[in-house]
Amino acid sequence: MTLAEAAAEADALAQAGDEKALASLRSQWDEEIEAGTRNADYRVRAQAYRAIAQFRFRQKLELLRRGLEDESPAARGSALISLEGLSRSHPGDVNAFRPLLHELAARDPNAAVRRLAMVCLKNGTAQRDTIQILEGIAESDEEDADLRKTAGSVAALLVKKSRAK
Repeated sequence: MTLAEAAAEADALAQAGDEKALASLRSQWDEEIEAGTRNADYRVRAQAYRAIAQFRFRQKLELLRRGLEDESPAARGSALISLEGLSRSHPGDVNAFRPLLHELAARDPNAAVRRLAMVCLKNGTAQRDTIQILEGIAESDEEDADLRKTAGSVAALLVKKSRAK
């Protein structure tokens, strides 16, 4: 079984609520995920970062930080996808990575990575600095239309979330 197959199985177990089987699978693949994040091949690193969320591996959040700083846009994107998935039920995860997410959303050279960082920010608390950064991107004529649209919609969602409190 490959890591991708094990991650898909872990995701199915998590969705089915089979925590015991998921925990068993986590223990079997723990070292492979760690090794995958250090692999020289960006595709292997990207798969390992994606697997963290599929395994619901909350203990591996610091590995995601490494992924967010990876040289490969694919690996950064996979780490962001994992962070977004894990933070849906734990907004504190986004809050812990907020400065790095701000940097990725505002300055990453890859537009897809920038959009994924913005999507992650929607799961965190509605902080004024985040809203200001997103609104600035949304209003900038120098930014790509898709980036402006994503930034504007996430900023609007965070404003709405802040008013609901």
